[in-house]
Amino acid sequence: MKHLIASTVFAAISVSAVQAGELWRATGFEQPESALVDAAHNRIVVSNIVGNPGAADGNGYLSLLSMDGKVVSRRWVDGMDAPKGMAIAGGKLYAADITKVRVVDLASGRLVETIDVPGAVFLNDMTADSAGKVYVSDMQADTIYRIDGDRPELFVKDALLASPNGVFANGGRLIVASWGKDINRTDFSTAEPGGLLSVDLATKKVTPLPGAQKFADLDGVIAIGDTIYATAYMTGTLYGYKPGGASTVVATFKPGSADIGTDGERIFVPLMGEGEVVGLSLD
Repeated sequence: MKHLIASTVFAAISVSAVQAGELWRATGFEQPESALVDAAHNRIVVSNIVGNPGAADGNGYLSLLSMDGKVVSRRWVDGMDAPKGMAIAGGKLYAADITKVRVVDLASGRLVETIDVPGAVFLNDMTADSAGKVYVSDMQADTIYRIDGDRPELFVKDALLASPNGVFANGGRLIVASWGKDINRTDFSTAEPGGLLSVDLATKKVTPLPGAQKFADLDGVIAIGDTIYATAYMTGTLYGYKPGGASTVVATFKPGSADIGTDGERIFVPLMGEGEVVGLSLD
């Protein structure tokens, strides 16, 4: 999700390879960071950073894809800086945009609100729980914020989050993909690799998932059934993880695989460096 070169590696976990099948590949995007399924409208929303991921330059925008990978609208929503992860709640789409959250009316495609998040440094991924509350990770502050309607609040700040990137609401917890400990804000290198974590929505307790540590540079994360899927940005790897089982390499791309989305059967992978979004079948 950044302009980086591969550095740390995936290590100390049993990994086997299980390739997913590529269904389609959509091209022509500008640093696509996130691919989120809008199930109510049967489409995929893609965020385009267009430039420095931390620059408030007004270049960012959202695109629309059909579920079979056809471009519906190249520039669906303008007026953003560097949009990254997104979430949907209450007929609205929320997009993380550096230190703000942009709110889009899904039916009209209008940018209806900008929510300032006090204290935010580098907002990254978003997710919504079953109650319609939205969560956004702050990768450079070991923090996750919660937004209820248009009111942001600190949800959890904990060094165990270790540069939280991907977040995914899963029942009574958030699954968090950690980039790594003690992140360098200049080149995004870390003192230690990250891993997969669970944050209890009721108690806010942060718990590392067993056997899912030492993942390096994790970006997007989703869950389908009892399997968690996460991308490693630096290596372009898509991993699958089952609690108590071995992790698998599901697919490999060039470095730059970012914030994945799913419709429950397929996975949609934005490739920032290639300007592409790939649809994958898990069959």
